[in-house]
Amino acid sequence: MESVQAIKQRFGIIGNAPSLNRAIEKAIQVAPTDISVLVTGESGVGKESIPKIIHQLSHRKHNKYIAVNCGAIPEGTIDSELFGHEKGAFTGATQTRAGYFEVADGGTIFLDEVGELPLTTQVRLLRVLENGEFLKVGSSKVQKTNVRIVAATNVNMQEAIEKEKFREDLYYRLSTVDINLPPLRERQGDIHLLFRKFASDFALKYKMPTVKLSDNAVQVLLKHRWGGNIRQLRNIAEQLSVLEQNRTITADVLRSYLPASANTNLPAVVKTSKSESDFSSEREILYKVLFDMKSDLNDLKKLTMELMKNDNSKDVEKNNESLIQKIYGNDDKEENFDYQEPVVPDTSVLSIPEHNLEAEDTIIQDKYHFAEEIQEEETLSLHDKELELIKKSLERHNGKRKLAAAELGISERTLYRKIKQYDL
Repeated sequence: MESVQAIKQRFGIIGNAPSLNRAIEKAIQVAPTDISVLVTGESGVGKESIPKIIHQLSHRKHNKYIAVNCGAIPEGTIDSELFGHEKGAFTGATQTRAGYFEVADGGTIFLDEVGELPLTTQVRLLRVLENGEFLKVGSSKVQKTNVRIVAATNVNMQEAIEKEKFREDLYYRLSTVDINLPPLRERQGDIHLLFRKFASDFALKYKMPTVKLSDNAVQVLLKHRWGGNIRQLRNIAEQLSVLEQNRTITADVLRSYLPASANTNLPAVVKTSKSESDFSSEREILYKVLFDMKSDLNDLKKLTMELMKNDNSKDVEKNNESLIQKIYGNDDKEENFDYQEPVVPDTSVLSIPEHNLEAEDTIIQDKYHFAEEIQEEETLSLHDKELELIKKSLERHNGKRKLAAAELGISERTLYRKIKQYDL
């Protein structure tokens, strides 16, 4: 059995992190068997290296090794790609085609991003894992295959199972042995080592001097979170090798190549959904607003009744100034009209643009109905109340509509319409 160090050299794996070494040890141990393996880890950690190690150290190494990216194949054709199809099975199937499981018979098939497989394909895959049988698309003939399946995913499989996006029985068949590759941020000692290897490779590839990092730049490199892991680090090394004239990279230069949102490795708590307490809080706020509206309308009706009983409207206005300000105080800030602050806080007094007369009548009537629902015990007609207030205002101003409209807090045009409506 080859050592871990020998395997690293053979497959070009860089790093000495204990978690990385443990993953390679597990791959070496399971390789001689036909046990199905699931490789897990974040995107860009190098999961594709593990199935290659397993295949090359197994008795299948002289047979085919096929890597399939399940996430890159459209859902409508994934069954045909994996299991093949018969001629005429669907539109465009002009001839019989062998699938990957038929081609890789006796070898190893690597299913990358297996968590992206459709549920119908998962059922077919489960049958292959259980008894090595499969059906071509459009065929009723059962075929046998002898393949070693190694799968990989960056998806949280437990969450996928809970959301019914992945079959639990298939997960346990695939993960007979689970090999997890650590993210780059958990391999602090390997980051600079990997960068130097990539820089050396690109210098040779592009026939340029090798870029080197200053001491401060090395610290920036180590503190970065590396969300894209080894793939991201490799891309940064390639960009620096090609674009920078100065072959000594400073900290500021390196920062300019790193995403601004990921320049820290501090943990962050991300809230992904609203809790039940959040919705309860929103309901309480809504109830409070509705009760406040009800209280305002009750006070408004009381004030109107007091005004009707007391001819001295100025005294009523003085005594209820705070209430009027509370209900109507922001109207003038929201609408640019040059009429006066309403003296009589009647429900027909609304700050609505003159050009929208239908909307004005609709809102007035809606407010009447809402007030009547809140205090059903009061039997006064709001229609009669409005008519009486208009009459009193016209009488007080000797029929001058402009002054009466200003007192009522409505436009002169609206007052004119009300006069015609009530035939005053």
